[in-house]
Amino acid sequence: MMVSSSKILVTGADGFIGSHLTEKLVRQGYSVKAFVLYNSFNSWGWLDHSPKEILENLEVFSGDIRDPYGVKEAMKGCDIVLHLAALIAIPYSYHSPATYVDTNVKGTLNVVQAARELDIEKVVHTSTSEVYGTAKFVPITEEHPLQGQSPYSASKIGADQIALSFYQSFNTPVSIIRPFNTYGPRQSARAVIPTVITQIANGTRKIKLGALHPTRDFNYVKDTVRGFIAIAESEKSIGEVINIGSNFEISIGDTVQLIAEAMGVEVEIETDEVRLRPDKSEVNRLWADNAKAKELVGWEPLYGGREGFKRGLAETAEWFMNPANLAGYKSDRYNI
Repeated sequence: MMVSSSKILVTGADGFIGSHLTEKLVRQGYSVKAFVLYNSFNSWGWLDHSPKEILENLEVFSGDIRDPYGVKEAMKGCDIVLHLAALIAIPYSYHSPATYVDTNVKGTLNVVQAARELDIEKVVHTSTSEVYGTAKFVPITEEHPLQGQSPYSASKIGADQIALSFYQSFNTPVSIIRPFNTYGPRQSARAVIPTVITQIANGTRKIKLGALHPTRDFNYVKDTVRGFIAIAESEKSIGEVINIGSNFEISIGDTVQLIAEAMGVEVEIETDEVRLRPDKSEVNRLWADNAKAKELVGWEPLYGGREGFKRGLAETAEWFMNPANLAGYKSDRYNI
């Protein structure tokens, strides 16, 4: 559905996944407008670190996804909207749940309402595997029940349903991408993989973590970006929810050992109580069934399985080990 002449708006372009996606789209020759969060520092987030050739071919719009007028203004003249802007930190959602409703639910409403009014060709809305909660069966298909086990996941369930309701009610061309745990260069240290890598990179060998028993299906950021593009390009994805995951399950504890192996060190793990989720809020098991993505849009992971995960971890660790990159992280502090 996406063609080279398409103009694409990426909301959340200043973030971890959004910046990688924006750069990839520019490199593929698309006309891209990056929606970044307005701030008085005139910071474009991770896009500030993008190569000159990317920035020279990128339009930047500073605004706030919570502002319906700004969102609609940003979307004018665009054909496709890839909607990633969201609050995503689970611990912070315990602290300030109202901000998650405003940003994730109302922000998504602003996008699909403007899409309807502007006759946008397609909206790809970003979901999360957290909406499934602890797996009731594995691997998790798109038909798995939704369970709001944190204010964050509840807000994303709400956002997903708002987006789908516009498809059902008004035939707004919406697709839902549901990535499982994405990792890679630029990820916030609130996530487990950067938390471990940055502690090791700064010389720590006794790693502070929360629960070790939960399992995750980690998805390298390059694969996630390919998933966005595959879904945006396919007319078959309209009205559909599509998992993007590696179809490989591994525990947090085993992940730490693979990271230590990739970085050539031995580590001990120390439980830090402040990093533990409330018992009933912890998502204990995630494992993606990605058959629908392959069948519907032709996507499958390039970093799948144990060996693919190890390659992704090595690339991620290499990026974080660069002193210029590592300097942006506070590994001695718990980042909610």
